[in-house]
Amino acid sequence: MQARDPHRYVNELDGDAIARLVARLEGRAKDRVFARLFDQYAGELAAPSGGRVLEVGCGTGAMSRFLVGRDDFRGTAVGVDHSPAFVEAGTRFAADEGLADRVRFRVGDAHRLDFPDASFDAVFAHTLVSHVADPRAVLSEMARVTRPGGTVAVFDGDYASMTYAHPDHGLGARMDAALVAASFNNPRIMRDLPRLLPALGLRLRRAWGDAVTEIGQGSYFRSFAETYAPYIVRSGAFGKDAVDAWLETQRAAMRDGTFFAACIYYTVLATRE
Repeated sequence: MQARDPHRYVNELDGDAIARLVARLEGRAKDRVFARLFDQYAGELAAPSGGRVLEVGCGTGAMSRFLVGRDDFRGTAVGVDHSPAFVEAGTRFAADEGLADRVRFRVGDAHRLDFPDASFDAVFAHTLVSHVADPRAVLSEMARVTRPGGTVAVFDGDYASMTYAHPDHGLGARMDAALVAASFNNPRIMRDLPRLLPALGLRLRRAWGDAVTEIGQGSYFRSFAETYAPYIVRSGAFGKDAVDAWLETQRAAMRDGTFFAACIYYTVLATRE
C-alpha cells in the first residue's frame, strides 16, 4: 500500500479524519512554537498602508486570521484551499472572531489559481508546498498573481530532518521515515527552492532556517505524532500494534521528562520581478 499525504487527499477522508485535521491545524496555530515561526515573517506581508494578501493552501485559515488581526496590518486577505470542509471551518472561525469583513476563504486549486495576473501585493504559502502534487506549478501560480515588486513567501519544513528519539535507534529511524512518507508528498522541497525561484521570475530576497526542538516535554510534536501516526498504518509501512507501541513510547517520554523531537523549518522571502 502506498503512502498518501492526508492533506493532499483530504477530500477523500471521512468526517472524523477531517475533524482531526481541523483540530490539528487550529491547535498548531495556537502553539507558541508554531506561532513564533509565522510571526517572524508576517511583518513582511503586513503593509501599514493596506494591500491585498493571498494565502495559498490556507487550510482552516488560521494564518490569514492571525495576519489580519495584527496591529500593523491594514489590508485584506483571501485564503484558498482545495478542501470545502477546511474553507467552511475557516469562514466560521473568521465570523466567530469578528474578522469576516477583512478575510475571506474560497475553494480553489493552488496549481490553477482563479485570479488575474498581479492581483495581490503579497502571496504566501505556509506549510503547503510539502503537500502538493506539483510544487513548481504552485510556485509559478503564486508568482503570476503577485504584482511586480510584491512579495512571495514560502514557509515549510524540511521533513526529511524530522526525528523522534527512541531507545531502539534502528526502529526509531524507520518509524521517522514512515511517518514522514505517510504525511508529506514533498518532504525535501525547501532544499529545491533556491534553484526553482529564478526561472519563475522570483528573486530571492531573504531566507533563514529554524530548528524546532522539544526536549523533555512535547506539545507541537505530540500533536503531530498523534494526528499523523495513524497514516503510517494506512500506508502499510507498520502495523497498528507497532505504531501504537511507538506512540506510547513517545507519551511515556513526555510523562517522565525524557522526550526529544526535532525538525528544521525554513522561511523563504522572494520579490516578484
